[in-house]
Amino acid sequence: MSRAGTAPTVLLFLCLLVSSSAHSATPSLLNAKQSAQARGFIFETSHEEIVAKAKKEGKLRVISSLEAETYKHLAATFRQKYPFLDFSVNAVDGTEAAQRLLLELKAGMGKNWDAIHLSRDFYTEFAEHTKKIDILGMAEHKVLAIPTAMIDPNKRNIVAEASAIQAVVYNKDLIAPEKVPNTWEDFLKPELKGRKFLIDIRPHGMVSLVAGLGEGWVKNYASRLKDQDPIWVRGYTRALAAMSAGEYALHQQANYQSCVEVAEKHPRKSIVCKVLEPVPVRLIELLGVTVSAANPYAALLWLELQATPTGQRIIDKYEPLKSSVYGPGSELAKVTEGKKLSIDKWDSFAQIPGWYEMIEKAFGLPQAEKLK
Repeated sequence: MSRAGTAPTVLLFLCLLVSSSAHSATPSLLNAKQSAQARGFIFETSHEEIVAKAKKEGKLRVISSLEAETYKHLAATFRQKYPFLDFSVNAVDGTEAAQRLLLELKAGMGKNWDAIHLSRDFYTEFAEHTKKIDILGMAEHKVLAIPTAMIDPNKRNIVAEASAIQAVVYNKDLIAPEKVPNTWEDFLKPELKGRKFLIDIRPHGMVSLVAGLGEGWVKNYASRLKDQDPIWVRGYTRALAAMSAGEYALHQQANYQSCVEVAEKHPRKSIVCKVLEPVPVRLIELLGVTVSAANPYAALLWLELQATPTGQRIIDKYEPLKSSVYGPGSELAKVTEGKKLSIDKWDSFAQIPGWYEMIEKAFGLPQAEKLK
C-alpha cells in the first residue's frame, strides 16, 4: 500500500480512537463500578447506557405519594423527555395504604411496580424490598443528576425527593409580632402560660429537633411545654382554619407548607408563618426501585427527574414548599438558606417511632381537644 493510501487510513483510525476514548469511563469511575459490584450493587458508568437500557425495557410502573396534580405534570414532563416508555403512575397515601403495599411486597405481589414510595413509618421494612443499585455512587460521579444529599448514604439506593419543615404560626390580629417567640425556648416564658398557644399531639417537628438538639433536650422541653398548659390539638388543617377565623393566636409548630397556604388565602393577610432555628426538617417522598422491578433503568430515570431543578419546580408549583431543602433553586432551599437545620436524617429513621413515644409521654399523653 502506498503512503498516500496509508495516511487517510491511519487518520481515520486515530479519529475513531480519540472518539472512543472521549466516551470511555475514567479510572475513578471504573473503580467505583468495580467497588459497587463487589458489594452486590448495580452500577452504570454513563447516563447514555441507562437511557439505552430503559429504552429496551419500554415500560415503567410507579407508585407516588404526591398529589394527583403534581404527578400528572411530572408524568407529562417525563413522557416528553422519554417518549419511548409506556408509563403509568398510581397513588398511595396514608398509613393504611402504606401497610397494604408493604404486605403485598412481603407476599411477593409487588412485581407490578418498578419504583415505589417508602413510608417513613416502615422505612426499614420497605427498604428490604428495594433493588441494590448504587444510586449514590452514580450521583457522585454525575452519571445520575441527583444531589447526593438526597440519597440515603448507608443504603445508597433510596432518594428523598421532597422535604417538610415546621414553623411557628400566629395571627397578627390577636398577638403582636414582637410578642411571638423568636426561639423554641421562648414558648416557656411565663407570659405564654395558661392556654396561650396550640400544640399538636403528633409532634412531627419536635421529633426532627431531636436530631439537632438531642433526646435529653427535647424530652425536657416537651415536659416544660406541658407545664405551660397549652391547648392540645390534633391535625394542622382544623387548627390553622380556627386560627384563620380568629379563634386562636399562636401555634407552636405546624407544617410550613400548610401555614403558607392558609396565609395566602386569608382575606386580611393576618396569618404569619415564622421560621425558627434550628429549623425542624423531615425528609419525605422517599423513593426506591423495587427488588423485583422489571424496568429498573426506566425507574432510575423517574427518580432522577424529580430530583432535577425541573422536577423540583413542578413540585413547588403544584405542592408549594414541598420541594427538597437539598434541591438547587427549590423554594424550600431558598427559605432555609443560611439557617441552622435540624434534620431527622436517614440513620435516625429507625429511632423515630421511639422519639414520638418519648415526646408524647413527656406531653403527658393528652387527648386532642375539639376546636370551636
